[in-house]
Amino acid sequence: MAISLRGEHLKRYVDIGRLLVKYGRSDLVRDAGMEDLLREEAGVDAPDAAPAAAELSEDLERLGPTYIKLGQLLSTRADLLPPPYIEALSRLQDDVAPFPYAEVERIVTTELGVRMSRAFLDFDPEPLAAASLGQVHRARLRDGTEVAVKVQRPGIREQILTDLDALGDIAEFLDRHTEAGRRYGMEGVLAEFRKTLLSELDYRAEAQNLTTLGENLRDFERIAVPAPVPDYTTSRVLTMAYVPGKKVTELGPLARMELDGGVLAADLFRAYLKQILVDGFFHADPHPGNVFITPDGRIALIDVGMVGRVAPEMQERLLRMLLAVSEGRGEEAADTALRIGTTRVGIDEDGFTREVASLVSGMQGATARQLQVGRIVMEMTRMAAENGLLLPPELSTLGKTLFALDQVGRTLDPEFDPNAAIRRHAAEIMRQRMLKQASPGAMFSTLLETNELVQRLPGRVNAILDNLAENEFRVRVDAIDETHLMAGLQKIANRITLGLVLAALIIGAAMLMRVETTFRIWGYPGLAMLLFLAAVVGGVLLVLNIVVYDERSGKR
Repeated sequence: MAISLRGEHLKRYVDIGRLLVKYGRSDLVRDAGMEDLLREEAGVDAPDAAPAAAELSEDLERLGPTYIKLGQLLSTRADLLPPPYIEALSRLQDDVAPFPYAEVERIVTTELGVRMSRAFLDFDPEPLAAASLGQVHRARLRDGTEVAVKVQRPGIREQILTDLDALGDIAEFLDRHTEAGRRYGMEGVLAEFRKTLLSELDYRAEAQNLTTLGENLRDFERIAVPAPVPDYTTSRVLTMAYVPGKKVTELGPLARMELDGGVLAADLFRAYLKQILVDGFFHADPHPGNVFITPDGRIALIDVGMVGRVAPEMQERLLRMLLAVSEGRGEEAADTALRIGTTRVGIDEDGFTREVASLVSGMQGATARQLQVGRIVMEMTRMAAENGLLLPPELSTLGKTLFALDQVGRTLDPEFDPNAAIRRHAAEIMRQRMLKQASPGAMFSTLLETNELVQRLPGRVNAILDNLAENEFRVRVDAIDETHLMAGLQKIANRITLGLVLAALIIGAAMLMRVETTFRIWGYPGLAMLLFLAAVVGGVLLVLNIVVYDERSGKR
């Protein structure tokens, strides 16, 4: 059965089909019935040699913003792609050519509803940075405040929605008609991607993310988060405080020597542990391009369009798993992952536990430079998929975040040890979690439940005492069905009794065979033969009864 092709998505079908064929999944193209289409439109055949993993990043960049973002999502899914591709996609660049200043002016004027000359004292026409979804310009408000203005690329929303529709057609077909689709849940992956990408297209959501993150990290003096300017922010324009500085990867050797890299790396890692395990809200894309070093030696986190959220129950389990990994307790880490995940048919729990234990124990002799908590979490995600365990998307995002954080931490301090940082801050994290659970909101909820219990308790106690006084108190236990149990025991007793009677007939017949009588059957003593025949008939009936009854019981 072939996929139902829509004419407006034809080019995207071809682009996706070419990617699948190039990277060894021509079976999916064949199952979708797109082979003829590819030959007609592009003359695509399977490559003679397997392409390098780095080529996938280049191919996605050529296809445009939707596929760049898709690559960034896939870099968090170690259960879908092999490690070389994950590593290549984690370095996927989102730098594209800027769009003209005339378009910037048109979009800003339309969105803010006022001429740029009235909204800004000055506005630099040269962008500070240009990405697939938008570009950033430096400007000053009328009161002299320096700001960075992020402007969405024209027509990008419509292009992304069209691409998502085409991807949705293919994902739906794969889930319904291919084993790979049913195994990995392509529609679920795409739904997660759609939600993330559409959220990034709404700059008001990013402004709220900046506000929330800044509030959560207000106690970290060495970490800065630019505050948004609400009156100058819309769904397509984001205005925020300008943070001067350089990307952490652009620092020269002399600049790094002047920094207290070890302290900055420790503070950054502690801030992320708080975000993930206490706040349940974290900046999910801390790659070196999004981490700046300010002139006063602080760390600035920018581009907060991609965030992750972790429920309180998941936080408890993640903390338990990270502590187990950092202390080399592989079996406990695997057991926690099994509790977090969803089991599939044919899951190999023992195999998964052995692989995780081997992975974690193998890192115990590693140096601080070699230890990578994020990579271990991503490897655990891959092992889970191979052994039939589906882990939640939050764990994949966490692995990717910690992996990027490892890179930033080692850029700041080559001897930074994330495992030691987790162990060192575990007690503080637990204290913060307890304080959060003891917040006024949580206390008020507990008081409401206690109030309801106190109000209902007297009536329930009176009802119990009345039943006890009138001897009407009953305890009902749903255990074994006594009626069926007694019927079964009776049938067993009947069969044993009948068996004993048949045995007695056979023994009596054998003894009578030695008694000579004139009454004979087939040349043998007649009475003995009658007993034998009775025993045979009884035995046959007993066997038939057992076979028929057991067969009916099995069907029931």
